[in-house]
Amino acid sequence: MLNLIGLPSRVSEMYRSMLRNPDCNLDELATSLGWSRELVRSTLDECVRLSLVKPSWGAPGNLRAVSPDVALEALLARQENDLLERQQQLADARTEVARFVDDYNVAQQDLRGAVIERLSGLEEIRIRIEELTQKCESELFTFAAGGPQSEPSRQASRPLSEDLAVRGVAVRSIYLDSVHNDPATVEHLRWLRSQGDDVRTTASLPCRMLVFDRAYGVLPTDPDDSAAGALVLQGRGVIVALCELFERVWENAIAFGGRSPHRERTGGELSPQEKAILRLLGEGLTDEVVARKLGVSVRTARRITADLMSRLGARSRFQAGLRAAQLGWAAQAEAV
Repeated sequence: MLNLIGLPSRVSEMYRSMLRNPDCNLDELATSLGWSRELVRSTLDECVRLSLVKPSWGAPGNLRAVSPDVALEALLARQENDLLERQQQLADARTEVARFVDDYNVAQQDLRGAVIERLSGLEEIRIRIEELTQKCESELFTFAAGGPQSEPSRQASRPLSEDLAVRGVAVRSIYLDSVHNDPATVEHLRWLRSQGDDVRTTASLPCRMLVFDRAYGVLPTDPDDSAAGALVLQGRGVIVALCELFERVWENAIAFGGRSPHRERTGGELSPQEKAILRLLGEGLTDEVVARKLGVSVRTARRITADLMSRLGARSRFQAGLRAAQLGWAAQAEAV
């Protein structure tokens, strides 16, 4: 146990031997302990350092054992001080660990902030979008997937659009080309442009999306049913990705002018819708998914697909893909 206070076992053994044989010399200690002279000498030096032995008054040149009270008390005090210092170090370490835990929790909160809010049902989604719109200060990006807008959707968006226009918020929206088939939606987009909105259309969109002030993003939990639920996303990484996606689609979209962007085909040129269908079919998507991404009926998507296959002289979609690659149509589709 004395090892715990810094007293080596060989020192205590030497000390006890000197207590039993107070007048023995170095050779006698070596014989008594069965040690070498070198070990005895080094251990005696250790005893002197610890104040357990001192030079003998009666026999100059010899050493004598002294009361261990003072020496061992000093060792105990030293160990107690070391223990107190260690306890303080542990307390400081515990504080630092607590800071690490706090940093981790904050980081996790930031991470969870990317998908921290889940909205259920159309009513809850609309309320949250209204809140985010009212807080929006500089810009709003939207993907208006789904094709023609329903009357309730158009009516619900008008007060929000008016409020954004009054506050000078820059709004950029991308709709599907298929909205040109619905006069009511066309009229609504004309009204949006009169409010200062910048509107473009494209052949296909991945899903509905809103990005407020490059700080909050809203995406549907199910792209096939945007009314079922939504996620409000935060966090720089995910928002930067959404903005980059928007900018890429915006760059290739066509400015809305009230008339359909579909041009008359010349030679092997494909319309935007045909390019999109060819690309989506190449991804292995079903007719239902292709129709949803174009904002058209499944029947229309199948009609366009059948027309493409007929022009390609293909009997299957696989053969159509090969023929499209041979004619350079696949490259056109990739450019969408």
